[in-house]
Amino acid sequence: MLLGTALLAGCTGGNDTGSVSGKHRESAGASGAAPARSAASGSGSAALPLIAKGPGPQAHYTVQAQPAPGTCHYRTVHGQPLQDASCTPGALNPDVTQATLKTTVCRPGGYTSKIRPPVSVTSVEKSANARSYGYTASLHDAEYDHLISLELGGDPNDARNLWVEPPSPGHRPGSGPNNPKDAVENKLHQALCAGQVTLDQVQQAIATDWTTALTTLHLT
Repeated sequence: MLLGTALLAGCTGGNDTGSVSGKHRESAGASGAAPARSAASGSGSAALPLIAKGPGPQAHYTVQAQPAPGTCHYRTVHGQPLQDASCTPGALNPDVTQATLKTTVCRPGGYTSKIRPPVSVTSVEKSANARSYGYTASLHDAEYDHLISLELGGDPNDARNLWVEPPSPGHRPGSGPNNPKDAVENKLHQALCAGQVTLDQVQQAIATDWTTALTTLHLT
């Protein structure tokens, strides 16, 4: 898919500023030593789908086309809203690999703040993506979320990796985004930079279902 050239369509799956949250902490102690993994599972059993690579960080970000209005549908798993896997399958930052962990997502001093798209871009995308998903509640309480977070090597502005994530059950209206997915991503990042899991493992787990990512990787 060439972003910005045509609308994404045919999906079958569900902060007023529109900024993509800078919520995640970055570890200063990366080992980067975990062995690289193929598309097969860690046990060598069932093969997992490959996640597409996006264009990666850009010097100047532009607004990306979103799926057509009403073509994306939220799912609910374990009481939490999940993305439409057809509309938002995830996309990877090609600069982040198992070999570059120490100089990218696990770099002392941080990495993600330097590659995050500006609000002037994400606010427009967020409103359009809300229409894609048929989200009509307050955008102040929804997060324009990287499915595969920047700290886990997700692409910064590929439309396949961004979705309007509704607030979780029990959220207090008007309090802004506050989703338990954030804590899961932070734990995955810590495990990645400690060499407990590989980059491919955490990316596959978070893209498949963030509610089960920690148990899938035996990190709970």
